[in-house]
Amino acid sequence: MKLTESVPNVPIKDFKRTKIVATVGPSTDSYEAVLDLIKNGANGLRLNFSHGTHAEHGQRIKWIRKASKEFGKPVAIIQDLQGPKVRLGDFDAIINVNTGQSLQFKYNGTYKEGGPIPTQYDLSKKVKRGERLYLYDGKVRTTVTSVKDGIVHARAENDGILLKRKGMNLPDTDFGGDIITKKDIEDLTYGSTQDIDYVALSFVQTASDIDDLRKRLRNLNSTAKIIAKIETAAAVENLEEIVQATDGLMIARGDLAVETPPESVPIVQRKIIGLGMRYGKPTIVATQMLASMTDMPEPTRAEVSDVATAVLLGADCVMLSDETASGKYPIEAVKIMKRVIRYTENNTPLKVTYPDYEDHTRQGSISRAILSLADSIQARAIVTETRSGATAQQIATRRPPIPVIAVTSDVRTLQQLAVIYGVKSYVRPVDAHAAEKLTAWLQTNKVLHKGDIVVTVSGQYPGVVGTTDTIKVRVLE
Repeated sequence: MKLTESVPNVPIKDFKRTKIVATVGPSTDSYEAVLDLIKNGANGLRLNFSHGTHAEHGQRIKWIRKASKEFGKPVAIIQDLQGPKVRLGDFDAIINVNTGQSLQFKYNGTYKEGGPIPTQYDLSKKVKRGERLYLYDGKVRTTVTSVKDGIVHARAENDGILLKRKGMNLPDTDFGGDIITKKDIEDLTYGSTQDIDYVALSFVQTASDIDDLRKRLRNLNSTAKIIAKIETAAAVENLEEIVQATDGLMIARGDLAVETPPESVPIVQRKIIGLGMRYGKPTIVATQMLASMTDMPEPTRAEVSDVATAVLLGADCVMLSDETASGKYPIEAVKIMKRVIRYTENNTPLKVTYPDYEDHTRQGSISRAILSLADSIQARAIVTETRSGATAQQIATRRPPIPVIAVTSDVRTLQQLAVIYGVKSYVRPVDAHAAEKLTAWLQTNKVLHKGDIVVTVSGQYPGVVGTTDTIKVRVLE
């Protein structure tokens, strides 16, 4: 309960509303590095379960929670599952490919020149003639010509080279719900014993993939929420049903730009953010946001523009992957990302709009009333009591220009709210006056000041989900 008893004295005018997710890896594999990530702006930390052992991830989880308590800032931990390992296998040679050449692929095969190329996934059980098979992140494009005796035959559409363990993309292939692997199940079982806030599911194709994962989490007694990674052509086709089924979305633009035309990705990104706002689901824009900072101390102008665009579009979070996991300048990348966010939020030249969606639920109506009131009286902040986080998330979905300060009695909710747009969360015991007491505490700690106008939101039954019914206006004295 003491996670937010001490908090950095950041004036409310300096709160950033768009959050930062950073990936922990070899470049940030120490307590000091994790603490620096959090101090400099990271709100969520991603653990990539494609790499590392359970023992290594367990140590990182301990560091994150210790650093979070030391700095007085809640942080969401995201367990990113590997998913089906659709990659080339091991071979020593560099394989040269020529246009029109016939290639063969075999699961766990042993490579001999001119023979089948080994793969880490049995493609023969999934692919069909005529489907596209992209290799090495789309650098070599092929079309499946036949499947026989466990060997996939394909024709190369361009010249290129192949290297061991490089990724494969199959934009036309239906995996038939077979996206949670044996390794993923082992990782989920491990994660259910750890302090995990979100599970990111790779290669989602339909809403049933989300339903399957939710059942598994429920059976493991896990309270983690689900983030659907949108990185396949099928996911784009089934986007709205996936948004409704999941708890959050990650726009994984690397694989997405291979599986779909690269020129479509900015439009898909905008659509996902809009649907996330419509259905109250947080969105994370990921992949190569500051890619050049993996090796260089400064980003390119295009990368700065990319981050700013995600902020303007209304994304909840922007994410760093290799930049903080294996890059040379992990802390600098977080600092620069925060600078871009703050400048963009303070100098927004336009407001991006999405198709209207009239939410007639009680919670939606209350959220609109809160925002209308806050706007008309020029409130400095909205302070809301929430047990599940739903009230704060519903208000945040409408992208208010002022911070939403959430007070909850549940530590898991506290941490999950860390990556929600514009929300600053605090944990306190159940109390009928929790919002008023937190407001006074924030004033004492110079986050709020005398004369500030605050809208407080609470319920008749503190600590009970779905009972928000009271809105008050308070002028701090």
